[in-house]
Amino acid sequence: MIKLSNPSDFKSADIPTDPGVYLYRDEQDGILYVGKAKNLRSRVKSYFSGIDQPPKTRQLLLHIRSIDWIVVNNEVEALLLENKLIKQHTPKYNIDLKDAKSYAYISLTREPYPRVLTSRKVSRKLESFGPYTDGFTRQDLQRTVVRVFKLRTCKTMHKRACLNYHINMCTAPCTGNITPEQYGKQVKDARSFLNGNYQQTIEQLTTQMHEASKNQHFEEALELRKQIASIHLLTERQIVDNERRFDQDVMIFRRFGEKMLALQMGVRKGVLLGKKEFSIDLQPHIEQEFLKAFYNANQIPREILLNKPVWLEPDEKTALEEFLAKKRLAPVSLTIPRKADKLALIKLAEKNLESSLEFDSALADLQNSLNLPTLPRIIECFDISNLGTEHVVSGMVTFKDAKPDKKNYRKFKIKTFTGQDDFASMHEVVLRRYKRQVEEKNPLPDLIVIDGGPGQVNAAITALQAIDRQIPLIGLAKEHEEIYLPNDPTPKMFDKNSRMMLLLRKIRDATHDFSLGYNRKRRQMQVREEFKHPKKRSDKQMLKQNSQTNKN
Repeated sequence: MIKLSNPSDFKSADIPTDPGVYLYRDEQDGILYVGKAKNLRSRVKSYFSGIDQPPKTRQLLLHIRSIDWIVVNNEVEALLLENKLIKQHTPKYNIDLKDAKSYAYISLTREPYPRVLTSRKVSRKLESFGPYTDGFTRQDLQRTVVRVFKLRTCKTMHKRACLNYHINMCTAPCTGNITPEQYGKQVKDARSFLNGNYQQTIEQLTTQMHEASKNQHFEEALELRKQIASIHLLTERQIVDNERRFDQDVMIFRRFGEKMLALQMGVRKGVLLGKKEFSIDLQPHIEQEFLKAFYNANQIPREILLNKPVWLEPDEKTALEEFLAKKRLAPVSLTIPRKADKLALIKLAEKNLESSLEFDSALADLQNSLNLPTLPRIIECFDISNLGTEHVVSGMVTFKDAKPDKKNYRKFKIKTFTGQDDFASMHEVVLRRYKRQVEEKNPLPDLIVIDGGPGQVNAAITALQAIDRQIPLIGLAKEHEEIYLPNDPTPKMFDKNSRMMLLLRKIRDATHDFSLGYNRKRRQMQVREEFKHPKKRSDKQMLKQNSQTNKN
């Protein structure tokens, strides 16, 4: 073990050149980071001798107070030990892909009459298919299974047939309408379908349809034709390559600023399951670190297609394949495609990533055009909504990485005054929002957008000054789509169809719709209350009439 008081104390001579696992520890001897290396001395030295290290690595170096290592026989053993230690200690600076653990499966219960359901975990009590990275694909498949194979979905088997039986979407095993053997045949066919044998299912149903038609069972033949059409519709939309009979993942990486963007697309027996995107802070060997973290929590396919090498030399690639194969209990190959069919999948994934990069490019344009100190990954926008002097409310929406973060939307009812005053309303809601954020030590946004002009902007700035906080803030006026900066009455004009302005308008419009929706809800609540209590309604009308009389 090497002890350090600061990064400049590091000397590599004491570290062996063998393969193994290295551990960075903090002042309390807690593990900050676990990594593996073919040559321990060379790998650890690269952290301390790097001239232009990413911010996350610089932060890690500041906290390292000791370096420990474990020597092993080869690189595969190092990968396996690294994987075990990361699971055991969950170090702060290793990649933690929490999102990757939330993929859903389509499952069949292990009951005498199995039911079909969605599950988030693999269990011995369930027979699971997936995981599906795209929820819409999974829902389509699950609906098709229920419609075509008529499996039960009810949690408890009642003695009376439910609605699904009456609309011909279940054979009602609960009523004894079908034998266990007959229901078992339905389950067997559904299992084959979920394993990707779509053509076999279509052929079986087509044979049954012709037989029913031949026997003049026309209603049954029509139902079978509908089932075949459902599968055709699903497969025509999802099949990528009907000839491929093994599982693949497409994994592409692209650096953007101080982030590494990763996109994964799963292909199971030729069926595209969807995509999953990740944005990770840069650190050394980030692509390989991501790959190991991702497949520590997800199903490992037979082949992983990559858009770039995640290894430095061939031996490292072989070790990584062997590590993944040991976890999968079957061979795994890492491939950088050169042939047309596999290369087409890489191009498809890159096309999907480009759409995400457009939003990131819009954020970069926003930072450059407005001279913001950081990339505005978190943007909060405010709008005031009122109907005359009543129901003055405000809505605030949050966009994270150019996408709506709906769990952080907020509604405000104006409390400090009555009447109509947009400037005072804006001052109140901005003050309430960020005073609470400061008190609760929650993160503040990178940019605040105000729906309005100089008056609203100055009211919001005054509110921030009251809590001694400086947050970049702009106003976006509707009439000419102008941008107003604090203490500057002259608006800035940008191309209305630029990526930056399209994003700002999208955020502003989402805020307007959210605020207006809250205003309508308040009015509906008042109407319901007045109809419940007519006396309150008549008293309110009398007050309005008296007020009008006094004005006259």
